[in-house]
Amino acid sequence: MYYPLSQITPNLYTNGDEFIVTNTQEIYTGYYFKTSKGQFYTGRTPSDKPNLLLSLLSKNFNSEETTPTTTPGYIALEYDGNEEFYEGLPFKSELVLNYVSLANVNLNAKVYPVLYSPTIPTQQDYQIGEFRRYFCKKTNDLIYLEINKDTHDKILSKDPQIEYSLYLPFFLSWQLIGNKQQVARTNKNIVDLTMKRLSLPKFNLYLKEDYTKYYK
Repeated sequence: MYYPLSQITPNLYTNGDEFIVTNTQEIYTGYYFKTSKGQFYTGRTPSDKPNLLLSLLSKNFNSEETTPTTTPGYIALEYDGNEEFYEGLPFKSELVLNYVSLANVNLNAKVYPVLYSPTIPTQQDYQIGEFRRYFCKKTNDLIYLEINKDTHDKILSKDPQIEYSLYLPFFLSWQLIGNKQQVARTNKNIVDLTMKRLSLPKFNLYLKEDYTKYYK
């Protein structure tokens, strides 16, 4: 990626209330820069790697201008590279109206995005020897997210307050204690069986094949 300094606004900073990483949908905190085309990338400048594409977290369509917000109750739109859309146009913007029409969006609905939120085992889980790890896969893309039980259950029950239609939820029974090699073998078998049963290509790579994660 190359942009002359005249084509970017460098050394911008976000506290985690504006952007998500487009590929992973994780909330982003840190330095970023903006291009003359209205795109946002991680890093102070293009030479500050990695330069991951960012998407605005959410939009408040009920105000006169479309301003970024993390307040629950607003519909998140993926950034499409149109600079004008993110420069505070009023709601009557043709782009917004077209999106609402095509996507059949209810502007009064409260839709929460699905975000990375892993469950951490408790001391009680270690006493039991295992716990459940919850995940979801984006239905139209090879993107996985580790989530918590509440998010998993909302997707499974098709809760209208969450983007349930975009994801397939599932969970793993994850071993925590015992012989380390046996724990790794058991967790690998569980992952392999789940991948085969639910058709989850490369899910093991998402886990970085770390089958002793959380092991004690």
